[in-house]
Amino acid sequence: MENKKHDFLFEKANYKILLIGIAVIVLGFILMSGGGSDDPKVFSDEIFNFRRIRLAPTVVLIGFGITVYSIMKNPKKA
Repeated sequence: MENKKHDFLFEKANYKILLIGIAVIVLGFILMSGGGSDDPKVFSDEIFNFRRIRLAPTVVLIGFGITVYSIMKNPKKA
């Protein structure tokens, strides 16, 4: 039997960047949550505030960008 060295698809730095990207995406979805009303007859304008309309989607898109960067980054080049 041969002892084959199994290489991972990415390097350690790529996995770190990937986890950071996933954490940023989760943070964006947490920022997006809330603002609802328990009473269906009462409408809450909180769902249209800056945090839920502008900030949270921007944070999610930045997280996706970080994730794509971690996939495309070639550690052997750097």
